[in-house]
Amino acid sequence: METWAPTDLPALQGSGPALRLHDTATGRVRPTAPGPVATMYVCGITPYDATHLGHAATYLAFDLVHRLWRDLGHEVHYVQNVTDIDDPLLERAARDQDDWVVLGLRETALFREDMEALRVLPPRQFVGAVEAVPEIAELVAKLLASGAAYRLDDPEYPDVYHDVTATGHFGYESNYDHDTMVRLSRERGGDPDRPGKRSPLDPVLWRMERPGEPAWESDLGRGRPGWHVECTAIGLNRLGSQVDLNGGGSDLIFPHHECGALHAESLTGEHPFARHYVHTGMIGLDGEKMSKSQGNLVFVSKLRNSGVDPNVIRVALLDGHYRADRSWTDEVHALGEKRVARWREAVSLDAGPDATELVAKLRTHLADDLDTPGALAAVDAWVDEALTRRGTDPAAPQLARTALDTLLGVAL
Repeated sequence: METWAPTDLPALQGSGPALRLHDTATGRVRPTAPGPVATMYVCGITPYDATHLGHAATYLAFDLVHRLWRDLGHEVHYVQNVTDIDDPLLERAARDQDDWVVLGLRETALFREDMEALRVLPPRQFVGAVEAVPEIAELVAKLLASGAAYRLDDPEYPDVYHDVTATGHFGYESNYDHDTMVRLSRERGGDPDRPGKRSPLDPVLWRMERPGEPAWESDLGRGRPGWHVECTAIGLNRLGSQVDLNGGGSDLIFPHHECGALHAESLTGEHPFARHYVHTGMIGLDGEKMSKSQGNLVFVSKLRNSGVDPNVIRVALLDGHYRADRSWTDEVHALGEKRVARWREAVSLDAGPDATELVAKLRTHLADDLDTPGALAAVDAWVDEALTRRGTDPAAPQLARTALDTLLGVAL
């Protein structure tokens, strides 16, 4: 699958502190310690609609990780999937009397446009589940052969499930208790109440063909992959048995990332699958949960089409910490507009106050678990001084402009 166009990343002199990030599995903020090549897998969209602000906030957070690792001198091997076959996509296509393939292609194309407009650095590999079906089926066959997976004793639909006891580690990533996991499985696409499973929490690996559903031929029988194993196969086959970071929204902590780790670790014996599990908070609207069921999603494309500068969207979303649940409001939007206007004015001056300290502060704040509120406040302080006292360093405005571009992804 084609990714979006790359964004220039101007080089800054020097280097900052090592990036520290919160790890969901341990509950601690810990240093990341990648080798020369940092590996990152971030779960992508299910393209039944376009990029809403929750998506945007998630991919902006991991874009900052990408930028910081690059600033530290790492090459970054970043992989992102597209879940272009799954129940929500089929349900939306049926509701709208649309072709599920056309719907997925259309919304994926719009997602690319939104990411490019927001200046998100593209992944090296952008992989759709449909194109990965053969490798997913091969992985499932290996799990079945190893005994980690089993077929349900159902003569009509003998689906393949993964036994959650296979590794002895299930539950370490989310740290949820059994009842919570069952509840979340039920709410988030699982089938804990299906008779015949060894455990209610066993996730489906291969779903045998149902009438009216798309299906693919494989040695497992004609069917389609489960959601979680899709990401496992795509990640393992491109990044290896262990990744530096596995990321997504906080709604993916369970069951998606927990089950993805189960699949990977059962196959490779490597534990943990990810050295850091990193999750972003949810974005609401005016204090209410933003969701498709409530019909209050705010889409990036609609904001762009109404004339909103993508820099404003980016700055407004970065005003909250990436792990915090927060709301998009008229006030947040207005503050983003004001900031971008003042920052643009300051970096357009002929001279300004020394900006080397600003660069150091940006690196320090961002290295501290992506402290974007602190980073934005540091920019505001430099801008206040530039616009009131002016300053005498002719190189300062350009240095500030470059730092905002390289580290925050804001192009002025």
